[in-house]
Amino acid sequence: MNRILYKKSELAHDQLLLTDHRATHILQVLKPAVGDKLRTGEIDGPWSEAEVLKLSPQKVILKIVNLDTPSRPGLDLLLALPRPKVLKRLLPQIAAIGVDHLYLCNAERVEKYYFDTHVLEPGFIHKSLVEGLVQSGDTCLPKVEVVRHLPSFLEKTAFPENRWLLHPSASESLLNKEIAAGRSVLAIGPEGGWREAELAQFEGLGFQPLSLFDRILRSDTACIAALSLAAAKGEACGRA
Repeated sequence: MNRILYKKSELAHDQLLLTDHRATHILQVLKPAVGDKLRTGEIDGPWSEAEVLKLSPQKVILKIVNLDTPSRPGLDLLLALPRPKVLKRLLPQIAAIGVDHLYLCNAERVEKYYFDTHVLEPGFIHKSLVEGLVQSGDTCLPKVEVVRHLPSFLEKTAFPENRWLLHPSASESLLNKEIAAGRSVLAIGPEGGWREAELAQFEGLGFQPLSLFDRILRSDTACIAALSLAAAKGEACGRA
């Protein structure tokens, strides 16, 4: 854990009592002494610093001091729903890289049974995203929406001005794309790519097709590669 995260409801005034896996990590991995300071943070809230008040074999008591509240990421991700086992791997990594809104969408090449998976249950999604935040040291939890009908969703949603569509045959590369100031959204298709009608609708709504490079990647590899590149370019522009 690179930051110990907690819910606001767990605080009693400025103190945090831990008796779960977080306490185990503190006791067995971090091994602090009373009075030491730890990196902590409220989920979807401020970063904080915690002073260790008490240690015992089963529990840890921390005193929380709030620091700065981080800006939310300037990047949204529209992802055609991958296979459940792939989505399970992707969720923590997406949170670790940092997105504001995560749209898990249907598409013509998405199998209907993917939507029946327990991986889409809110509790599972929340736990997986928090795992990614703990790794990255952030507290900004992605806002997740599951989209079962893509065409109507695209028509009614107000996307950021910078709109990109990952597509292997696109003539322009995301690597060479100059990023304008402002928020961005990146759309990544399913295995086999978007159908022509889907591509036409995206492009009609101002999404610019961009490629990564000549190789054709699996959707999870393409997702992490493109998302990392887009996030890094956004941060280089100073976008929150």
